[in-house]
Amino acid sequence: MAEYYEGIGRRKTSSARVRLHVGGTGGIVVNDKPANVYFGREIDVAKLVTPLKIAGAENRFDVTVHVMGGGITGQADAVAMGVARALLVSDPELKPALRKAGFLTRDARAKERKKPGLKRARKAPQYTKR
Repeated sequence: MAEYYEGIGRRKTSSARVRLHVGGTGGIVVNDKPANVYFGREIDVAKLVTPLKIAGAENRFDVTVHVMGGGITGQADAVAMGVARALLVSDPELKPALRKAGFLTRDARAKERKKPGLKRARKAPQYTKR
């Protein structure tokens, strides 16, 4: 059984379970696809590699991810948080650097619910005086 460190990241309605396998070569697999295939945009792939770069562990781990829910950007943020939390399990001394970079803080922003009598969360029907 291969040793790994696990972390869970969430953003909006996305949830990602990340495993860092010890003794890897730096490969990242998301939902059984390479990361650059699953996340089409280069900025999303860069976002989930950043915690590994901060820790100086780009080529020490193989990363496998199971992510579900939400959209592409929310999923990328969830994966980045999961990677950071898994790195924290592997080495607790990384906490100040990851905290400073903002990878350990859960972004609580989510879509506001629609209210009755309104068109959207806050947009009201147009007022007519006459």
